[in-house]
Amino acid sequence: MPVIKSPLLFESANGCKNMNVIFDSSVNISCINAIQLTDFAEIQQLGRFRNISFSADSKPIVVKHVVCLDFFINGILLSDEFFVVSHLYIDAIIGMPTIRKWRIKLNFEENKVEVDTKVAKLQLI
Repeated sequence: MPVIKSPLLFESANGCKNMNVIFDSSVNISCINAIQLTDFAEIQQLGRFRNISFSADSKPIVVKHVVCLDFFINGILLSDEFFVVSHLYIDAIIGMPTIRKWRIKLNFEENKVEVDTKVAKLQLI
């Protein structure tokens, strides 16, 4: 599956931080590298731990924490929960749950990420 790599601005109660993100429509979770959260955001322990893997060949990773963060795509404020993963190969991965929730469009031909502003405005109501 093709992916789009893009820098995004994330925001927490402690400030803002630019991170390199992969938008991957073949991943069924959104996750963030634990190292990016040091002194940036408060993580919450999950009630039930999750075993996740990124491919059929990979070993499952035990996920014990989650974080809720705001982020901006093309200046539009969005937010979602991200599983906290140690040793993730990139700062964050935005997977299908977040892509569907915000109706994010992945334009692979132009390597662009687009958001329907009408959907983003719904969070303000």
